[in-house]
Amino acid sequence: MDYASSGVNIDAGNDAVERIKPMVQSTFTKHVLTGLGQFASFVELPSGYLEPVLVSCTDGVGTKLKLAIDSNAFDTVGIDLVAMCVNDLICCGATPLYFLDYIAVHALDPNQIESIMTGMVAGCKQASCSLVGGEMAEMNDMYKKGDFDLAGFSVGVVEKSRIIDGSRISVGDTIYALPSSGIHSNGYSLVRKVCTPEAMSDHGISSADLLTPTAIYVDDVLSIIDQYSVNGIAHITGGGLVENIERILTQGVALDIDFGAIKTPSIFSKIQQAGHIADDEMWRVFNMGVGMVVITSDDLSSHGTAYPIGRIINA
Repeated sequence: MDYASSGVNIDAGNDAVERIKPMVQSTFTKHVLTGLGQFASFVELPSGYLEPVLVSCTDGVGTKLKLAIDSNAFDTVGIDLVAMCVNDLICCGATPLYFLDYIAVHALDPNQIESIMTGMVAGCKQASCSLVGGEMAEMNDMYKKGDFDLAGFSVGVVEKSRIIDGSRISVGDTIYALPSSGIHSNGYSLVRKVCTPEAMSDHGISSADLLTPTAIYVDDVLSIIDQYSVNGIAHITGGGLVENIERILTQGVALDIDFGAIKTPSIFSKIQQAGHIADDEMWRVFNMGVGMVVITSDDLSSHGTAYPIGRIINA
């Protein structure tokens, strides 16, 4: 008996680590003080903060991974993993500092790990954060052959006096949408049930449509925060547009959303038609084209892709 016969291949793990080392190190900023291989990572706080507050988030990709496995396409789900974490983190105005990952698999395949990490590194570069560590766990009796799962963890920093928590949202503020890149990483249990091969063929849905990676909004949101007075930010994930905005509302105010103003990509109507899904269910499950929401008393109409979809009114 040896470890390999029980389902754990140390050599494959070492091979995977050696393959990903250069790409992971390419994400390091000047604040990273350690290389890969130590038991923990050291990242110093950037200078210039009077009262720095650390902000942390964790998330996964969900059953979108099953589509990646079925399509044998793993280079985008790493982007999704980073996006789902850092997009939450920036909702309070924080700048991402670093990211860690956890990959659990049935059996380590260095080619698969390298492909997953390619997306993760790309996502970290989009978010301007360092990928400083992670863990690969090989558990053949916990996961079916070919299956794997991902978890991500991000940490950022924000000046205490500049935290955005929704407490300044007031009547008259405008609600702006930042467009999504598609479905992002929510609602995939429903997507997978609806999108059978026959339904995909009948409604013109491709695997690429379903695996389009989640947009990363770090640069856009931080640019808005630098230029405008922002009172609230919401990442539109599970629960849809209304429920996620309501998470940051203060007492005494409510939403007035102009749903007709929302620019919804065609992938959502194709899924709705394929599954005969009610309108209310679509808006509750999916982002419907709105990846992030920014609430402000300023005019963002000239800023990039932001466009107004409603306002804040009395409750």
